[in-house]
Amino acid sequence: MNPIFRDFIERLEPKFQQLITMAPVKYCNLPRHLPKRGLYLFSDGDAHLYVGRTNRLRERLRGHCTPSATHFTATFAFRIARQMSGFLKATYKTEGSRAELVSHEVFGPAFAKAKARIVDMDLRYVEENEPVSQALLEIYVATVLGTPFNDFDNH
Repeated sequence: MNPIFRDFIERLEPKFQQLITMAPVKYCNLPRHLPKRGLYLFSDGDAHLYVGRTNRLRERLRGHCTPSATHFTATFAFRIARQMSGFLKATYKTEGSRAELVSHEVFGPAFAKAKARIVDMDLRYVEENEPVSQALLEIYVATVLGTPFNDFDNH
């Protein structure tokens, strides 16, 4: 294996352990000082559901957790709402688009309910400033934990 890539790989497990052993917090109880860049993990009890990465942690979490969050920022809630409502297939047409779904009589309430659910979930985070390490760590955490709402499929 290439030594540069091996160095990235060898740093994954320690960061994973740092993330998973963190005492979870709720969004409403986030500490005043957060890392700026890193990974975050949403869990419902022992069920780890979604991992994401960002260069603006506080703002990204706000995008997931506020009731006014849109389909652009509340991607995790959008995925939960897809599962709850049965609107599973993405489309690039106007009919059935993300913008249209949020106003749909079934999907819209499911999206609002999903956002309310996320705000009460356990939240963990770990600082990671290096972009390649962030990307690899997101894939590593999602794979190891089997987070059901992460999707690395091409669209």
